[in-house]
Amino acid sequence: MPNGQILLTGAAGFIGAAVGERLLGTGAAVVGVDDLNVYYSPSLKRARLERLFAAAERGGGDFDFHQVDVADRGAVERVFAGGPFDRVIHLAAQAGVRHSITHPHDYAAANLTGFLNVLEGCRRQAETGPDDPPHLVFASSSSIYGASVEPVLAADQPADHPISLYAATKRANELMAHSYAHLYGLPCTGVRFFTVYGPWGRPDMAVWKFTQRVLAGDPIDVYGGGGMRRGFTYIDDAAEGVVRLAARPPAAPTDGAAPASPDRGTGPFRTYNLGASEPVELMRLIEVIETACGRPAEKRFLPMQPGDVISTAADVGPLAEVTGLVPVTSIEEGVGAFVKWYREYHAR
Repeated sequence: MPNGQILLTGAAGFIGAAVGERLLGTGAAVVGVDDLNVYYSPSLKRARLERLFAAAERGGGDFDFHQVDVADRGAVERVFAGGPFDRVIHLAAQAGVRHSITHPHDYAAANLTGFLNVLEGCRRQAETGPDDPPHLVFASSSSIYGASVEPVLAADQPADHPISLYAATKRANELMAHSYAHLYGLPCTGVRFFTVYGPWGRPDMAVWKFTQRVLAGDPIDVYGGGGMRRGFTYIDDAAEGVVRLAARPPAAPTDGAAPASPDRGTGPFRTYNLGASEPVELMRLIEVIETACGRPAEKRFLPMQPGDVISTAADVGPLAEVTGLVPVTSIEEGVGAFVKWYREYHAR
C-alpha cells in the first residue's frame, strides 16, 4: 500500500467510519471529511468519530478531521491543498432512496456538485504539482440497476434505467468518473454497495427500524407483501472490500485495445459489486430479527413504495478475482451482532 495520506470523505458515516477504523488500525494517515448533517442524529456520527480517534491511537495512525460539506467548492479545495493524497475514498453522499423523492435538491448538491468538487480536487493535484493523481474510490449503489429483471446483477450489464433520483445521481457519478479517467488518466474505482447493515448502522435502514420497533413492541411496516429480496451485506465485509480495492488502482486499456467489458471504459476505470450474492427475502430478515430480539413482530403489510426494486443480488466474481474477497457473513450472524450492539448503544 502507498504510505502517503488518505482522504476519506463521509468519515462519520456508517461505511466511512468502518473503513476509517480499518485504515487507522494499520497506521495510516487519514484526513477525514464530513458535514455532520441532520439527515439522522449527529450524535451517532460524533460517536463514530470518537471511535476513529481511538483507532488512530491504538493503531499508530493519524486522524485529522474537517467538518466540511463536499458541495462547498472552496472548502473542498482547501482540504486538497493539505495533500497530496495517495488515495481518495469518497463515501460522502446524501443517502436514501425514499428521501430523494421529497428532498431532490439535497441530492443534486451532495451527490452531483459534491462529487464534481472531489473529482476536480483529484485532477488538480496532478495538474498543479509533481504528484501523480490519487486513486479515487467512490461509493455507487445497487439501486442504479433500477428496473433490471436479472436475478443476479453483474457490473458489466446495462444500468441505464434508474427508478429513483438517488439511483440516478449514483449512476451519474460513475459516468462523471469515467470521463475524468478518460480525459486525465485519473484512476477511478466505483463500488456498488448492496444494502449494507451492521453495528453503527443508519437509523433509516430496515434492520435498524425493524429492531427498534420490535424491541419497543411497535408494529413494523412491511412493504411489497414482504416478498422483496436484498443482498444484505455485513459492514465488515463492505469495509474490507473498500480497503482492498483502494490498494488496487485500475489500469487503462493498453495500446488502444478495446475495454474487456463495458464497465471498464477507455481509461483507468472499473466498477465492482460489493454485496451478498445470495439474496434474503424480507420476511426471512424479519424472522431473524425476531429471533435475535427474543420477541415476535407485529406486522403491518403495505404496498411497495416508489423507487423500490423487487430484488438485488450481486455478482461478486470480479471483486473476488481482484481482491480475493467474497462477502460471507450470514444474515443470522450479522443481525445478531447488530441487535447486540443496538442494545448496548442505547443502554449507554
